[in-house]
Amino acid sequence: MFSKLKSGTSSVSQGAQVLSTNNILNLFEVGKFVCSAGPELIWKVYEGFRKPDGKEVSIFVFEKKLADKLHKPRRKETVTEILKKSVHYLEMLRQPKLILKVVHSVEDCNDTLAFAAEPVIASLANILAYQASVGGRTVNGPPSTGASIITTTAMPRPAHAREYNFLDFEIKYGIRQIAEALDFLSPQVHHHNVCPSSILVTKTGTWKLSGLEFIVQTEARERITCTPWTSRLPKMAQPDLDYIAPEVQLSSYCSSHSDMYSLGMVIFAIFNNGRPLIQANHSSSTYMKQLDVLENQIHNVLPKLPAQLQEMATKMLSKDVDARPFVKNLLHTPYFCDRFVETIQTLDIINMKDLVQKCQFYKITLKESLPFIPKKIWYQRVWPFLQHEMLKPDVSAAVLHPVIFLIQESSLEDYETLMLPAMSKIFNGPKHVPVQVILLENLHVILEKTPRDDIRKEVLPLLYTAFDFSDIEVQSAAVLAVTNVSQYMDDTAIRRMVLPKLKMVYETNPNDLKIVLNILACLEIILHRLEKQQIIEDVLPLIWIVNQTDPEVIARIAVIYSMILRDKKYGLSVNMIATKIMPTLIPHTMNPGLNLEQFQTLIEVLQDMLEQIDRNQRNKLKLDTISMQSPDRHRPLRHLYSSDNMHAQNFNIPNLKIETRKTSSAEDMVRKNSAGSWWFGGSPSGSDSNFLRVVSSFPNRRLSDNMLNTPKIRVAPSCASSPGSTPVGTGLPIRRHSNVERRGSTINLSPPSGYQYFRPINGHDGSTLSVPSSTYLARSMIGGSMPNTSSSVPYLLSSSMNSIRSRRQSTCSQNSSTGILQQLGSGVVKQLSTLQNPYQLFSGNK
Repeated sequence: MFSKLKSGTSSVSQGAQVLSTNNILNLFEVGKFVCSAGPELIWKVYEGFRKPDGKEVSIFVFEKKLADKLHKPRRKETVTEILKKSVHYLEMLRQPKLILKVVHSVEDCNDTLAFAAEPVIASLANILAYQASVGGRTVNGPPSTGASIITTTAMPRPAHAREYNFLDFEIKYGIRQIAEALDFLSPQVHHHNVCPSSILVTKTGTWKLSGLEFIVQTEARERITCTPWTSRLPKMAQPDLDYIAPEVQLSSYCSSHSDMYSLGMVIFAIFNNGRPLIQANHSSSTYMKQLDVLENQIHNVLPKLPAQLQEMATKMLSKDVDARPFVKNLLHTPYFCDRFVETIQTLDIINMKDLVQKCQFYKITLKESLPFIPKKIWYQRVWPFLQHEMLKPDVSAAVLHPVIFLIQESSLEDYETLMLPAMSKIFNGPKHVPVQVILLENLHVILEKTPRDDIRKEVLPLLYTAFDFSDIEVQSAAVLAVTNVSQYMDDTAIRRMVLPKLKMVYETNPNDLKIVLNILACLEIILHRLEKQQIIEDVLPLIWIVNQTDPEVIARIAVIYSMILRDKKYGLSVNMIATKIMPTLIPHTMNPGLNLEQFQTLIEVLQDMLEQIDRNQRNKLKLDTISMQSPDRHRPLRHLYSSDNMHAQNFNIPNLKIETRKTSSAEDMVRKNSAGSWWFGGSPSGSDSNFLRVVSSFPNRRLSDNMLNTPKIRVAPSCASSPGSTPVGTGLPIRRHSNVERRGSTINLSPPSGYQYFRPINGHDGSTLSVPSSTYLARSMIGGSMPNTSSSVPYLLSSSMNSIRSRRQSTCSQNSSTGILQQLGSGVVKQLSTLQNPYQLFSGNK
């Protein structure tokens, strides 16, 4: 940075030092050196700014000391007078489009001659010298660009060369500019020095003709006498010999066709890497020699020219003056018939057209041509012009159309550095309704390239204030802008600023279809960023009052309802769907204006609503039905008849000896009882005679009925203090029957398999004995299952039942518990074993 400042300061100091005695310093700030131009490139061009308004200019300076080598004082004065005369002719022959524009007339002093003109970047001689130096080929002589300082054949880059590469578009546009300039001068004068040093490239990329030092006044005669080039005069006081027409050098006369020859030589030099076909090196004899082989040179270089230009360029270099074309013939060749070039040229004369023509050109012609114009021309030629036109109220709206296209196609860097400063003036300045509408409709294009800080400070305030406009077009454009740029807005702005503005705009324009559609489209975009309360209180009431007659409105409303249905956070209840939404949508299913797609959208939303209502109501009714049939409803009745809440006193079984037996599987029982029958009178075998031998007698009985499984319930033991009580911790395993189901209670009092059943019998002495009831047992087992609980209960005393029920939920250890029926069975068997004839009890004998 410091090096740049230092170099800039040095350049300014150098320019100011050169002009230290010239009055032009009182009006302009002189900057760094830019380029050189004029005969022998004696004009040195510096950057400059006009002090009163800061307008950018170029300062052309001639240092008189350059002519000191001309030993004759008269020759020095001649050079000075020629240069002063050229500036005078530039001021007199004003044509802003074609001729270099003079901003301030020449200022003369003892040391310098200076004037101010429009900003330029180089002369064509500077650019062609650079192209010749990088062409990579060595020629017999140095490239002639009007400067005699090049004397080597090694093609070093000259000091005046300026790095610049032309596009084909620029060349076509530039040549056309010079041809039109000659056509403009031809009725009054002949230029007589058309060469690269007389053509200047402005900062906007336009080629301008200057170098009017040697112009010749036209007369009634077609041919005008003129002085040929001679070594007796200073080189800087004569035209460039390499571009002089043959008739001037051979016959000492010139005409408008002479300028066409010189332009033809410039065209060949442009396409020949900056080298002219004749390189005389300030020698008239060399010129004559190379003129004799000119046709060969043309033949060699001609393929480098565009095909559409070759024939016309060849005619322009004809030695026969009458064979050369006029300027208008050149301009009508297919090469120059380019509507995009014509579009760029129209920018130079746009101020000569009326307002309607201007607006038409900006909105249609220029905008449609920009895609086919190189980007280099956009920023060099088009944008500098448009940024000034944007500030004009009468055409600003039309100018914004091509400006928006340039913004859309530009890079972020180009937009921020070149375009944003000018756009900020538009954002912050006063705007007419058309300008406001165009900016809002294209706000998304602008925000894509604008930095975040500038969006918040300059662009979004433009959107918020647009809602307050009374004009319908501005309000509609503002709503559309929110739809396009909502991603650049935070949730708070959308909830507190945008949504209330949308409601206000609708209330103001409820019958404007365009605004209604824009509002619905905007709601569709910002819906997911709103809170539930806002949707219920603001969005849905707004939709309900919308006039739903237009098919597009119906379709958009259906889409919004579909979005609300898909997400439960929006809080759309089935009651609201059934009573407020569906009644407004169903009639539109018969709207004849709906197309198939709109109809399908509407039907799908209605079906979704019906499914939601169906799902909600079915679930609700199912819950109500379950509630009506729940156990709590019949709880009082079950309480009366269920054993769950029955309590009984503890009981003890007297003379009961507890024996613990290991359970046996059905296969073990078959093996142990296979020795013989255990029916009446049968002798038991072994110590397991008390087990029921079921499998051998009842083959159809399931093996699972003979399995001794872990009981479902356990009966709490009697208290330890009672005589004959069971040991603490012993349980009561019960028989599990897969084919027996008891409803209403989980208690199963069936005796375990492997034990005999006993029936109470009253003896003669009034005592009660329990004896096997074989008949009852057989009858019970023939059915394929053991007796259920209801048939087992009578064998227990009521007091025992109460005790069992009171202890059914006690927690006892399984490994120490013994079944109550096992205890009963073991005790009774031992009592019966003391009787000599137990079966006499069945006959009633004692």
